[in-house]
Amino acid sequence: MRLIIVDGLDGVGKDTHACLIRDRYEKKGENVVIRSHPESDNFYGRETKKALLGKGKINRLIASVFYAFDVLRSLRMYYRNQNCDTLILVRYLMGTAYLPKGLAQFTYGVFERFVPTSEYMFFLDAEPDELLERIKRRKEREMFETYGELVKVREKAIDLARGWYIIDTAQPVEKTFSCIEDVLDLIDDRE
Repeated sequence: MRLIIVDGLDGVGKDTHACLIRDRYEKKGENVVIRSHPESDNFYGRETKKALLGKGKINRLIASVFYAFDVLRSLRMYYRNQNCDTLILVRYLMGTAYLPKGLAQFTYGVFERFVPTSEYMFFLDAEPDELLERIKRRKEREMFETYGELVKVREKAIDLARGWYIIDTAQPVEKTFSCIEDVLDLIDDRE
């Protein structure tokens, strides 16, 4: 099974590009599954989302714990290989960047050793002011969707994304996806 990881901060276009990647492989006749965290199809995902819409340290802790369980739940699909050619995980390892810096690095290191990773790891990136403009269009705002939080989390995430393909999403969607497709073609040709 091909494992593709699409990660980045809020508002960067992760779900949009995951769907475009899915469409690319489905056109080739593959069975593709997307798991975007937090998922609303399970208790952990719903509790994560509820906590993210709240405020304060308790909600941060709840969101972090339930997010981890939601991601781990999705990994069952990876290990069970349920007739899936390509599994796309959205909001996967970089959720650790929302933790305090030392804890973020430690937790990322632990996850990186024990959960599946891939050559297909994309960190979608844009400046915090661009992300905030996109986020403002939503009807609900999560606790990390402020300019200050986006600046802090982006700094930690870029530091953690060593070895990832970092894609600038400040450009039009078509141009961004073209950059992603160039990488997909490169890796697919090696397979």
